[in-house]
Amino acid sequence: MPLALLALAIGAFGIGTTEFVIMGLLPEVAGDFGVSIPTAGLLVTGYALGVVIGAPLMTVLGTKVPRKRMLMLLMGLFIAGNLLSAVAPAFGVMLIGRVVASLAHGAFFGIGSVVAAELVAPDKKAGAIAMMFTGLTVANVVGVPLGTLVGQTLGWRVTFAVVAALGVLGLVGIAKLVPELPRPKGVQLRHELAAFKNAQVLLAMAMTVLGFGGVFAAITYIAPMMTHIAGFADGSVTWLLVLFGLGMVGGNLVGGKFADRALMPMLYVSLGALAVVLALFTLTAHNKIAAAVTIALIGALGFATVPPLQKRVLDQAHGAPTLASAVNIGAFNLGNALSAWLGGIVIAAGFGYTAPNWVGAALAAAALVLAVLSAALERRDAGHGTVTASGAHAEQRTPIHH
Repeated sequence: MPLALLALAIGAFGIGTTEFVIMGLLPEVAGDFGVSIPTAGLLVTGYALGVVIGAPLMTVLGTKVPRKRMLMLLMGLFIAGNLLSAVAPAFGVMLIGRVVASLAHGAFFGIGSVVAAELVAPDKKAGAIAMMFTGLTVANVVGVPLGTLVGQTLGWRVTFAVVAALGVLGLVGIAKLVPELPRPKGVQLRHELAAFKNAQVLLAMAMTVLGFGGVFAAITYIAPMMTHIAGFADGSVTWLLVLFGLGMVGGNLVGGKFADRALMPMLYVSLGALAVVLALFTLTAHNKIAAAVTIALIGALGFATVPPLQKRVLDQAHGAPTLASAVNIGAFNLGNALSAWLGGIVIAAGFGYTAPNWVGAALAAAALVLAVLSAALERRDAGHGTVTASGAHAEQRTPIHH
């Protein structure tokens, strides 16, 4: 594996850290700016919405720029956003900083995946892409807990300054290690957009929004929930996030392994179990040991849905994988934004810090219903030999093995 992949993994590590570390620091940020916890939750929502907008926008803009230069520009944007967050004099300025950093997120993973695949032999492409994404999963085991610990010890501003420094490291690594790659040939936007006429592509993205949204409904408010309800000390939030991160790594590996074997059954099991575990979290949140186990399970079940959902989108949108892949990363974050906002609403309405768990359970259950509907429509279309709305290309679509 070439060293260039390490530079991409460092960038992914920084992006993963800044996305998730805010959850462990919400009470500190809220206290510093004199805002409520639900208002501070807008820092999660704002980042997620920035990814939703930035993923397709930056991916399309990136077709005009050599890939190496585009990756460097995206890391520059990421650094600027985190520096702005670190020095923000007011809550509104920090929110702007979060949005600026988030614009780099989706396109970095979309373009970075293509670059990683081009750097290695054809039989090592999947491994190369996985190596880059390892930066994201390791961020949740190492970067997020350490960032939370630093934020609670030295102040949350130091955390964002350190993340910006990680961005600089990633930028230098890309500049030094990633070779110059030819500019991608002219992308026909009309053809790329045609994939979004396919009902199965839209259903897969809706499953992504709702399924992963279920995870974020609970995890966004993990710090106040664990300190106020379970009775953990503030410092314990760090190792609880380690448990969540370990669950994510394990779930991601299991989801990836079974996505090729039995994609839809894997989705049924993971989404169904996720809905049940999130509902139970309203009860287990009152006991320290049970809460810790539940947090690890939420991480595992939530990330077990990621590989099959991403593969489902790529299979259905075979004619436009780059844009569809980037948009689906945006869809994960749309779910994050929606659930963080809904979780804030139920807390502000006086239902307590465990109420977001019910929101998460409902979202995961809705994703399961869509998965069943999607499979039923696919069986019907296969039986009738129906050509999908994506047009004449539909019959070439990669079949999904159940």
